[in-house]
Amino acid sequence: MGALLACLFCVGCFCVGCGTQSEQRTAPANAAKTQAVALQLNWYPEAEHGGFYAALVEGIYEAAGLDVEIRPGGRATPVAAELSMGRAQFAISNAADVLLFREQGADIVAVMAAMQDNPRCLIVREDSGVENLQQLAGQTLQLGTGRPFVEYLKQSGVLEGVKVVPYFGTITQLVTTPNMAQQGYVFSEPLLAEAAGTPVRALMVSELGFNPYASVLVTSGQMLREKRDIVERVVQASIDGWSQYLAAPMATNQHIVAQNKHGLTLAALNYGAEKMRPLVLPDDIPSDSLGAMIPARWQELTEQMIELGLVRADQVRAKDCYEVLVH
Repeated sequence: MGALLACLFCVGCFCVGCGTQSEQRTAPANAAKTQAVALQLNWYPEAEHGGFYAALVEGIYEAAGLDVEIRPGGRATPVAAELSMGRAQFAISNAADVLLFREQGADIVAVMAAMQDNPRCLIVREDSGVENLQQLAGQTLQLGTGRPFVEYLKQSGVLEGVKVVPYFGTITQLVTTPNMAQQGYVFSEPLLAEAAGTPVRALMVSELGFNPYASVLVTSGQMLREKRDIVERVVQASIDGWSQYLAAPMATNQHIVAQNKHGLTLAALNYGAEKMRPLVLPDDIPSDSLGAMIPARWQELTEQMIELGLVRADQVRAKDCYEVLVH
């Protein structure tokens, strides 16, 4: 068990320092009947968590009889361990990490996917002349290590002729060095680069065919089996929160900025919310499918992860990774 938890503390986290500060909110009149649950984020509070915060700020969780504590995450947030040990009942992850968690023996299940299309991109300078992922040869690319999308990039062949260097989480080298590119999220780093005076182009990794659901609400298998009614309420309220956030994000964004202690500005958050809208509701899905997950997507991702050698077919099955509760 100790070895398993050590692994779980390291897998699938982008983020720094896990906070445990509760959201400040007024206790409902029927507090005795309200179910308290903790929702652990996988990163600092940002636009990618907007719908969950909207459900809190707009009283949607409260109306569903839920007292939800949203806990900020960071670079080393142990999402799987928090769920497995019962310190949190829900968390935010992404679909690829759900497979990695299950590969390591953690009974983690996805119950809702906020982002239908993954925000992961490679950011190139406009003056590089690079217009697609097949034109990266000759670039120096800052990439992290150990992430599934990196392994997929290698397998796809787009990194041939590319000098790969470590990624340190800033845009400094991108804006100061010609022919420098880096990983990022489409609703974050491009704005920072533009604000620093460097026009950039975001090339979506999903265009290569690797497109895991993102901002995925996950829980433990035990929670799902023993308290399914609570899980269903959290899922529905979270979907309603995302609907509210897409329609009117301003009040929620002001709250998120106050929760983020790492220099996030309201302008950057508003930019992120706008850029994220087509990822949450792409043109090819109906508006009433917000939060939906479909078996074919999970099956494709599982096959890709097996082919990359990241999970084993005898250990991870697509049908065990998710549960559709609302759609």
